[in-house]
Amino acid sequence: MASNIPCSTADLSYDVFLSFRGEDTRRNFTDHLYTSLTENGIHTFRDSEELHKGEDIASELSRVIQKSRMFIIVFSRNYADSKWCLNELVKIIELMEQKRSTTILPVFYHVDPSEVRYQFGSYGEAFSNYDKDAGLKKENIEKWRAALTEAANLAGWHVDNQRACPKLNQEQIHGRTN
Repeated sequence: MASNIPCSTADLSYDVFLSFRGEDTRRNFTDHLYTSLTENGIHTFRDSEELHKGEDIASELSRVIQKSRMFIIVFSRNYADSKWCLNELVKIIELMEQKRSTTILPVFYHVDPSEVRYQFGSYGEAFSNYDKDAGLKKENIEKWRAALTEAANLAGWHVDNQRACPKLNQEQIHGRTN
């Protein structure tokens, strides 16, 4: 999955890329977070706002990931049920490994970080289903597991209240990426 990485910050299109499971958080936490970021002048990618009808979603998401400064990953109860979310996460982690200046801020929304790190609870159930799916390549499942573990080992926020929203401003976003 290695791709060309932007060489300068002039190539970057978004300050923040939000990765989240839509059915869990789109209408509550992620909506509040997106509004807070954009109201503070932080150019933020959220799929429902930025993807256009007729675009190839996978290639467009890959392009946007390449052109983002920072990533906020909202881990929720059903995040691991989405192959889209897991593939997105793998691309983000690969970018972080290739480009050490990439910042990932995990948010654990109504899920314990250890559930994500060690894939138990709802994350374990999702992987139990993946392990039984003969159509899935074991290599993909291993990449998903490794990406979840890597991301869950990063310092982030544990949110049990949907109104509690990480406070970020332009200086914090740009300071982390310059």
